[in-house]
Amino acid sequence: QVQLVESGGGSVQAGGSLRLSCVASGYNANNYAMAWFRQAPGREREAVAAISKYGIATVAAYVKGRFSISKDNAKSTLFLQMNSLKGEDSAMYYCAGGADVAAMTPARYPHWGRGTQVTVSS
Repeated sequence: QVQLVESGGGSVQAGGSLRLSCVASGYNANNYAMAWFRQAPGREREAVAAISKYGIATVAAYVKGRFSISKDNAKSTLFLQMNSLKGEDSAMYYCAGGADVAAMTPARYPHWGRGTQVTVSS
């Protein structure tokens, strides 16, 4: 059974940092692109960052310079390092996998985690 399990979310003050993790199982995640998406109440799900099976990363403009995506192939784990967090970063963050390319659109990913909540206060 394919499973993506996120962790690392929580509450943090503006300017702080969090590191999200996503452990993939049930398929060879190293052969596919993975990504992070987020969704705040009343808003559409939006891409945060994606990484190809080759390790090439793409980061959304609104988090560029603050967030970075990486992965540990040996542990089938995806990471999202979030620095200089802002209130607008508050959202449920979802791990996605199984895409052929590191797309920034949710429809391209067949596998999804249940999400981890990130709340940024000021």
